[in-house]
Amino acid sequence: QVRLVESGGGEVQAGGSLRLSCEAPGRTFSTYIMGWFRQAPGKEREFVSGIGRSGGTTTYVESVKGRFTISRDNAKNTVYLQMSSLKPEDTGVYYCAARLAIYGSYVPARSAEYNYWGQGTQVTVST
Repeated sequence: QVRLVESGGGEVQAGGSLRLSCEAPGRTFSTYIMGWFRQAPGKEREFVSGIGRSGGTTTYVESVKGRFTISRDNAKNTVYLQMSSLKPEDTGVYYCAARLAIYGSYVPARSAEYNYWGQGTQVTVST
């Protein structure tokens, strides 16, 4: 079992920045591919970004490219999502997810391919 704990959400004005963190206590963090998803009110959960086990592979949904940056620090068992130039449409609950992957660099975008989920952190972008 992997416990994921997100932090860093909050309310910010459009154009502002936030950094989300997701900590996964344990010594096997580097064997997990990590992803960030978000869910806006009344909408389905959508993939935002993902990162491979070593951090060498990253992927983003088109709407956040150039504004969001995902990174990880395996020594700290933590994955980050730096969000800049935030827009009201970025509002939602952001979830951290983990997928066990002993080998390979495939970073999935489907939520069903992730094994573990955090409780979510609210991000609200106001105009």
